[in-house]
Amino acid sequence: MRSWRFAALMLVVGVAVAAGQDTPVSATVAFLAFVALAAVFSPLAFPRSLTAAQARRRSADDGRPVIYWRPGCTYCLRLRLRLGGRARRAYWVDIWRDPEAAAAVRAMTGGDETVPTVVLPDGAVVNPDPAWLRARLGA
Repeated sequence: MRSWRFAALMLVVGVAVAAGQDTPVSATVAFLAFVALAAVFSPLAFPRSLTAAQARRRSADDGRPVIYWRPGCTYCLRLRLRLGGRARRAYWVDIWRDPEAAAAVRAMTGGDETVPTVVLPDGAVVNPDPAWLRARLGA
């Protein structure tokens, strides 16, 4: 649920920034910019999140990668946008919604929650190059 709180916070900040503008036009533009940011950083921009346990099970069955992410992470957003439609070929796990996922990322990254962390059958990669992952996901 923290991911939706982040999006809501973006909207509140947008209202505050808009209220400080001199003209209705600049207020509207500022508010719409924050609405766009809220949408982009919300779970709406990402494929439906699974729990870590669900993602691991499914990945074991079909070999698709598991991508651990969190809302507000610009690197996660960059990866998601660069993957385009191929993003749905991976299992996305929001570490803010699943404490087990956050613990798994800490175990893989030496104690921190660095995302995106991509887990493939041959190991984990932190903040991979989107082109590298696109190639792994196939055409």
